[in-house]
Amino acid sequence: MSAATLTRSEAPTDFSALPRRDTADGDARRVGVEVEFAGLTEDRVAEIAQGVIGGTVKTDGDFTARIEDSDLGTIEVVLDTALRKEADGPIAREGLELARALVPVEIVTPPLPLANLPKLDAICAALRDEGASGTKQGILFGFGVHFNVEVTDPEDNFTRDSILAFGLIEDWLRDRRPLDPSRRATPFVSPWPRYFVDALAAEDTPDLPAIMQAYADHVDSRNHGLDLLPLFKSAAPDRFADLFPDHDTKGRPAWHFRLPDCRIDEADWTLAAEWESWWLVEALADRPELLRDLAADWRNRTPALL
Repeated sequence: MSAATLTRSEAPTDFSALPRRDTADGDARRVGVEVEFAGLTEDRVAEIAQGVIGGTVKTDGDFTARIEDSDLGTIEVVLDTALRKEADGPIAREGLELARALVPVEIVTPPLPLANLPKLDAICAALRDEGASGTKQGILFGFGVHFNVEVTDPEDNFTRDSILAFGLIEDWLRDRRPLDPSRRATPFVSPWPRYFVDALAAEDTPDLPAIMQAYADHVDSRNHGLDLLPLFKSAAPDRFADLFPDHDTKGRPAWHFRLPDCRIDEADWTLAAEWESWWLVEALADRPELLRDLAADWRNRTPALL
């Protein structure tokens, strides 16, 4: 058996429902989305998005715009650099304007019901029509899409199995939807170290504290296709402080899946297609026998050098 048995016969055109649709409390799981691209200013992006989801556009002059009271709640549009908060003079602001050639504009949503995500694809289509540029438009355009997917429960077996599932099929996911060279050249979506996946695939499946320890032992950054640090901090803040004292990360009970490219300027590209990669991770986690078989295959492979 292989992870390929989970694929569908044709590319998805909608956002596939997660295998576990609700949290342990019985609430529908939600998804926050971040989309990076270039070619348009924050104000113009907000105007275009407003045409799709309604609401009121508000700007405050610091390279940030918001659409409030929209069909999707409050959506932020920002120039994606921490320096925007320090642009309090004309020279600094001019520098940031020049940086637009390299720094993406980013749409950031609140946690949304899965049923609302098609409206984001409609926004992306409208932005494409107005000249938005994606990952392939420049060698330095390492733009991506992030899905912040609410977990069922940080402590349940499905969460642990989802971490293992991603580790086992990450290479396959990268082959299935290859990253643009500009994205691979950035440090933001490095593969998980093999020794970390070894620890996950051990015959005694680790619980969350053991996974956190293995992450601290083998992973030195949050810049990976699946960033676990926000989940760790939310689930066990005291242990997080002990294991990751140098990481000032906002905790949230969600997966921070940051692997996909943003190819917003390509006519056949959709967020729904990128969502399918995360759906495959959870589909594998929801099939424990297949997951255990793949873990056994991993243990029996030639040991990794990295």
